[in-house]
Amino acid sequence: MSSDERALLGDAEFEAMKDADLSVLISPYLIIGLVIVAMFLVIFFSKMPKNGDQSHDIHFWSTLKRIFSLKYYREGVIAQFFYVGAQIMCWTFIIQYGTRVFMAEGMDEQSAEVLSQRFNIFAMIFFICSRFIATYLMKYLKPAKLLAIFGILAMVFTIGVILFQNRVGIYCLVCVSGCMSLMFPTIYGIALDGLGDDAKFGAAGLIMAILGGSVLPPLQAMIIDQKTVFGTFPATNASFILPFICFLIVTIYGYRTYIRRSL
Repeated sequence: MSSDERALLGDAEFEAMKDADLSVLISPYLIIGLVIVAMFLVIFFSKMPKNGDQSHDIHFWSTLKRIFSLKYYREGVIAQFFYVGAQIMCWTFIIQYGTRVFMAEGMDEQSAEVLSQRFNIFAMIFFICSRFIATYLMKYLKPAKLLAIFGILAMVFTIGVILFQNRVGIYCLVCVSGCMSLMFPTIYGIALDGLGDDAKFGAAGLIMAILGGSVLPPLQAMIIDQKTVFGTFPATNASFILPFICFLIVTIYGYRTYIRRSL
């Protein structure tokens, strides 16, 4: 149903439709949950081999203070927070962005949403392919420098996403995915480099930084809900100023790390 058709539904009909939609989602998540429980039971009842790290004790506060005193680790957690937020925003709201563009071309809402989903798949495929390209380029460029370069490219394409109000904008959004491909593992590796035994604890902090993926998208959604900003400018386009800021922070981290390690 289109948004206009859903708006005409009564409360009871709308709730029934929501329940029907929810029932479609329950089965795959239930299967995933059962698989996780099965894996947990296997791990719990399996005898694990001993390792050589059993004598290493982690003292929470002293370890926390030690690793956060390192600027490159502290900044890495921040960069990871904003990167994950940018990734979720770009992959989530490509649907709203593409739907607006395609409907402006005269396409009906349902067809526009389906085509937008296809572009989302294209973006993820490009993301995977670009990961191999970035790995190859690391033979010739230091990871921090490559991170900064990809961050700059992501910002350039995001500007295109903001300014263009036609298909060029969604092409730019697909290209942003290619720029994101190396960011998570590169930030992760840079931030943990040289931590030694503290790397295990430090890795947990970097993984917790994925919280950015739940904090930032609702802020972008609030902008999109405005429909238009500054008069007639599409709020969907304007909302991508948030991913732009995120990529700026990632770029600064890559650049600062590269300069710091080149001295």
